[in-house]
Amino acid sequence: MLELHGLGVFYGLIQALKGISLSVPERQIVTLIGANGAGKSTTLRTISGLVETREGKILFQGNEIQNRPVHRIVGAGIAMVPEGRHVFVNLTVTENLLMGAYARKEVEEVRRDLDRVYLIFPRLRQRAKQKGGTLSGGEQQMLALGRGLMSRPSLLMLDEPSLGLAPKLVKEVFRIILDIHDEGMTILLIEQNAHAALTVADYGYVLQSGRITKEGKGNDLLKDPLVKEAYLGEALK
Repeated sequence: MLELHGLGVFYGLIQALKGISLSVPERQIVTLIGANGAGKSTTLRTISGLVETREGKILFQGNEIQNRPVHRIVGAGIAMVPEGRHVFVNLTVTENLLMGAYARKEVEEVRRDLDRVYLIFPRLRQRAKQKGGTLSGGEQQMLALGRGLMSRPSLLMLDEPSLGLAPKLVKEVFRIILDIHDEGMTILLIEQNAHAALTVADYGYVLQSGRITKEGKGNDLLKDPLVKEAYLGEALK
């Protein structure tokens, strides 16, 4: 579904991504793990059109999309749930969700998708008239996920969905991610919690200083000694 080929991204004279290549097959969860500053968020922002690509290609469903306007990329079927959630604090929960469908014209289908989001996130239905800024961190993350789904994407990209959440809420967020995937959603996941990410992922890539240094099935990377030492907090013996 999504393929990156030799992607090179620069911030001024600093090269943030150094020829990375990866693929996200349809109906799979693929994760990209790495330390802070490795280039994970830059990868998602580049796919989304927020950051310009200087080198390489991005193919989505066989079509080149690098450096296209953001609204064109969203219209093609890619949605990103950004790090930090970025909900509209002065809009209600329902208004926040409808913002995710701002480019869609089919009113009845948008209403059906709103009902679907409320089925996935019953807590949001209970908070439908509350302003986004009054929600807890976990509820705001659910709201951000729901808003992403409202664009009816083929590919959902998640940037640090567990950031700042208590362990109990982290488990709930990952349960929801699996539920969304079970409905057929293709997911590209960026996550500091490498253990949780690799546990749910079909396939994973390790990003280090802007380069892919290792890749493999999620379960295989969980068992890899170097990955365990660097990202899972397990010392080599």
